[in-house]
Amino acid sequence: MKHWLNLHVHALRVAAGRLAGQPVGTLLSALVLGIALSLPAGGHLVLDNIASLARGVSGSPEISVFLARDADQAAITAVERRIADDADVSSYTFVSRDEALRQLERSGLGDVLGGLGENPLPDAFVISPRDDESGIYETLLARFGAWDEVEHVQLDSAWVERLHALVALGRSAVLLLALLLGVALIIVTFNTIRLQILTQRHEIDVSRMLGATDPFIRRPFYWFGSLQGLLGGVVALLTVWVAVVALRGPVDSLAATYGAVFSLSGPGPGESLALLAFAALLGWCGSEISVRRHLRERLR
Repeated sequence: MKHWLNLHVHALRVAAGRLAGQPVGTLLSALVLGIALSLPAGGHLVLDNIASLARGVSGSPEISVFLARDADQAAITAVERRIADDADVSSYTFVSRDEALRQLERSGLGDVLGGLGENPLPDAFVISPRDDESGIYETLLARFGAWDEVEHVQLDSAWVERLHALVALGRSAVLLLALLLGVALIIVTFNTIRLQILTQRHEIDVSRMLGATDPFIRRPFYWFGSLQGLLGGVVALLTVWVAVVALRGPVDSLAATYGAVFSLSGPGPGESLALLAFAALLGWCGSEISVRRHLRERLR
């Protein structure tokens, strides 16, 4: 075990020395890999922030039951009695048309509503179902909508469900982008290792004649590709953090105009480690393919 570890330490030193020996090429390769990786990483981060915002504002879904505008007090009382007796209802709140108008005025729409001759809003009940199963919402929507006194029934969390569907679609698109760019980065590493093999072909031949084994010769190239990918992951992580810092202020200002408390967050420790590991894995895959394709021919 100790001998095996020493061999890998030696290979790591050789690979690090080769990277340090060509700083310009190493920097350019890291920038190419990092910028490409920052695209899916940034997309994943944006979707995570949108999903966290949706989770924060969604809460428990509620059903709004809007009464007809000509509903009198007797009709309101009858609807309230039927809601209170419904076994599928956990709680409810009555919102009069005057209270609804005051809420809209407090939200900044007073100037718009001031030009109307009369209050256009209906009386309404906001209802919380007893269960969270999706089927109960459809049942209550149909039940309340069939009442004569009810003009319209609305599930307040429908927009949240649409947002979650869009986030899921975005995640699929980011995953597809990551796969495509991953293939491209493997090709970049493949060509880099191929050039390394061609440059060191005489050194490889001499090592072979001195009795070096195939794994001993291949091991530094594996580490070279992994380190190159890891450097690309570091560049990608820094790029994402720079974008987060640059956009955090404008995002906070935009959220404040809507009265929301929201701050753009960067990648956490787990996400950062996953990005670095993924980048190193891509580098290793590219070096593995290149070594099998080109180095094996020289070892025959």
